[in-house]
Amino acid sequence: MTNPTHAVRGGLLAALALLTLGASAPDRASAVQGDWLYVTLTRGDDRSSDTRGTLLLCDPPQGHGRAAQACAELRRTDGDITRIPHRNSICTEIYAPVRATAEGQWSGRPVTYEQTFANPCVMEARTGAVFALSD
Repeated sequence: MTNPTHAVRGGLLAALALLTLGASAPDRASAVQGDWLYVTLTRGDDRSSDTRGTLLLCDPPQGHGRAAQACAELRRTDGDITRIPHRNSICTEIYAPVRATAEGQWSGRPVTYEQTFANPCVMEARTGAVFALSD
């Protein structure tokens, strides 16, 4: 059974990609078929409204300040955020939760990712530049 919420969300993400690209209709359709993710960060607990997001396009890399690095990391893992090598980092043990989500497509396959991390330092150590949205 298909979840209607996911179907609607996927359609909205594709529409957002089309609008963001600002190209002619044929160019938009081919660009959306490339590798892209809509990434969001929510700081705080589940009731927080501090959410930011951006469309990360990888053909060519664009979407946020570290798009080239994020796309390179994703290419090395075939779009699997969980396979990005963890970096050795010294992070404080301060609990400042951040929820990272990504939806999109990579190599023609749908990508869905959601994880809550103890703080932004831990998130970056585990996900590289994918969620490095500018403040």
